[in-house]
Amino acid sequence: MRKRAAVLGSPIAHSLSPSLHNAAYLALDIEGKYDAVEVKSGELAGFMENVRKTDANWIGFSLTMPLKEEVLKVADKVDPLAKQINSANTLIPTLDGWFATSTDVSGFIWALAQHEVADYKKVQIIGAGGTARAAAAAIDAPDVKIEVINRSPGREFDMRSAVSLSNLSFVSWENVTLDADLVINTTPKGAADLLPAGSGVLFESLYNPWPTQLASKWNGKVIDGMDLLIHQAIDQIHLMTGFVIDRKLMYPLLRAAGEAELKDRQ
Repeated sequence: MRKRAAVLGSPIAHSLSPSLHNAAYLALDIEGKYDAVEVKSGELAGFMENVRKTDANWIGFSLTMPLKEEVLKVADKVDPLAKQINSANTLIPTLDGWFATSTDVSGFIWALAQHEVADYKKVQIIGAGGTARAAAAAIDAPDVKIEVINRSPGREFDMRSAVSLSNLSFVSWENVTLDADLVINTTPKGAADLLPAGSGVLFESLYNPWPTQLASKWNGKVIDGMDLLIHQAIDQIHLMTGFVIDRKLMYPLLRAAGEAELKDRQ
């Protein structure tokens, strides 16, 4: 039986996830297709109700904006890590119903490990949304100080809940200096363009267009958002298909697929 999976969100036409997942299916000889489905805010419960009633071929869904928090109320069970960061990007069927979890946290962990970024004591995270909370959980450690550059005080409670070991503090955007060992930008396109460049490691969660203005003027090592997308996708593919994946072999294949798709869109 042909397997089906998809990324859900809105807007969704720009997503690279179908290119990555379908490239992996081809490499793994999986008979299936991964699509992009437009699901707007407030529509996920209805979509999943229809899925439960009509189709047993779905092996999983990826969730992107604006559904990463909404899915927590729609899933039958929620992984403790997803509860901790109040965000989930993966929904898979189980014997007990649909299970929500997050591979964003492991995506950050794998991407940092790939680039051998480990010796950081001060980290600045730009933004305080779901991606920021996943980043904070990924680097949470007793000797790490995390400074969140945030415009929305209402996000502070969820941000604090995402970590249990680090020393977390908040600063406003006005007169901010990027002077940490590791800076992680999780804000939308253009939001961080005017911030001053630093010289530590910049992990930029965006990948299109590339380079971002912040990345282009950065004075140190830069990691792009494609790496985060790839590593979280590899973990999703494992969860959805059950295949044990050789990450070292799969990463360059998905990187090539993602870059080729971006080039075709130019």
